[in-house]
Amino acid sequence: MKISILGAGIAGLSTATVLEKLGFEYSIYESTKSMEPVGAGLGLGANAIKALKHLGIADEVIAKGEELESFDILDQKGRLITKTDTQRLNQQFGLNNFTIHRARLHEVLLKHIDAQKLHLNKRCISMKSHGNGLELYFDDESTHTADFLIVADGIHSNIRRQLIPNSEPRFAGYTCWRGVLNYPTEGLASSETWGKEGRFGIVPLDNDLLYWFACVNAKQNDQMLKAYGAKEISERFESFHHPIPSIIAATQNHEIIWGDIFDLKPLPKYAFDKALLIGDAAHATTPNMGQGACQALEDAAWLKTLLSNAQDLEEVFRRFEQIRLKRTHWITQQSRSIGKLAQLSNPFLVGLRNGLFRLIPERVNEKQLKRLYNVSFSS
Repeated sequence: MKISILGAGIAGLSTATVLEKLGFEYSIYESTKSMEPVGAGLGLGANAIKALKHLGIADEVIAKGEELESFDILDQKGRLITKTDTQRLNQQFGLNNFTIHRARLHEVLLKHIDAQKLHLNKRCISMKSHGNGLELYFDDESTHTADFLIVADGIHSNIRRQLIPNSEPRFAGYTCWRGVLNYPTEGLASSETWGKEGRFGIVPLDNDLLYWFACVNAKQNDQMLKAYGAKEISERFESFHHPIPSIIAATQNHEIIWGDIFDLKPLPKYAFDKALLIGDAAHATTPNMGQGACQALEDAAWLKTLLSNAQDLEEVFRRFEQIRLKRTHWITQQSRSIGKLAQLSNPFLVGLRNGLFRLIPERVNEKQLKRLYNVSFSS
């Protein structure tokens, strides 16, 4: 059986590591021309670490990341709104949360696949059923025949649009700048600051690298905001507490990545006979719960379980859909709701939100985290 994977992001590469270890014949088609160390920081929750352990690569990934000891939500003046003690979560679940540069995670995943099976500059634009398999069509006018297809080419997947024509990405209502820079991280905790002008996140990485993000409400594809550099962003956040202004000021313009925030409205299905949607192609979520990469890794972990126990891939795809739909729908919806709360700009509503969040008992927060992190990959 020839299994083709579209996309060499986290979902595609982690799935390829599964196929490599289980001895399947596979090939990966990636639209970019080269695998450059791009991207910014990301979080790996305890559920993602469990998935990485199931995949057999957790120790390598953890070695390239930074343990997340706590996570605070602050108001614009730096006063605490809520605090998550991840050390305490570690005692409950046996695994802690980590932060890592996306490129470092890619490095580990690439080590566990056959590089000759990775084909770059290959953007798939459509597919057709072809005998007992599928014919894939690429924008360079080449074609490829596959017995089965795993679609992991992201939120803008052409194949998902073909399979589910109304599955366009939906704009979340805000835009985001991200940066990674060398900055002294000693004493800095991971945090988000929620203010009426926007939201700012601080995430220490390893080796004195700092990842930050800044979100503001905006119309879609605002060209003025797209052109912002450190100077303009710092002016938007000049009223925020220390060290936010100095972090932005220390960032070079070439270190800043801009993008609108999108997700996918939960899809009715992921399995289509010989084709399967995974990762952001299936369940792209806003970043408010830090679960985009985590859910991609969960997908790969479940595929390892299912492929280890069965040889009928169509049945594997159907079982995957049954297992993953409810959980990924919940995460997508929760994350979108959190984003709406975090992006409030009316001063009265901001004050009301902050006051209510301070009153929420810790056990309520822990109940939600338990639902998120308490996962297993046994069928």
